[in-house]
Amino acid sequence: MPSSKTGVFAISLLALALAGCQSERLNPVPARAPQPLPAAPSGTVTGSQLPPPAQPGAGGFPPAPGQTGTEMAAVDPAGQAAAASAAPIEKNSLLGSWSVNTGGSTCQMFLTLTKYGNSSRGGTRGCSNELANMRAWDVAGNQVVVYDEGGNTIARLNSTGAGSYSGQTTGGSSISLSR
Repeated sequence: MPSSKTGVFAISLLALALAGCQSERLNPVPARAPQPLPAAPSGTVTGSQLPPPAQPGAGGFPPAPGQTGTEMAAVDPAGQAAAASAAPIEKNSLLGSWSVNTGGSTCQMFLTLTKYGNSSRGGTRGCSNELANMRAWDVAGNQVVVYDEGGNTIARLNSTGAGSYSGQTTGGSSISLSR
């Protein structure tokens, strides 16, 4: 009897396989050629000679720095003397929240030790001048330097006593930090 069960099973399996071959699921989908796209409108192409490049300082380019003597930044001897005589600044003493007074308005500055490029991450809340773009800060000698996202200096500050710093933004606004 065991062999008849095996025979019935084999015949059932063969019938099932043959039924699967008759299914439309296994027939390939007839290939259809894609329809061509309609032509896109096109204009006329023209060609002409480009003008020669402008000479530096004439027309398209500004004069090189130092050629006219007016591109030099103003130097504040008193500010440099104050920076040179100031006590060294400890980076850890600057961490946390600061009240900022700049251009007659107040806002907040936050300084952390989280790395941001070669500097530390920082930010402001409620500032409207260059300080609104602050992303990083660092200590350079006796100064606190504030940077934007591109790494450009936007402010420099010197210590004016315990827990207070003052300086200028690159736009010329005065700035002071206090706790």
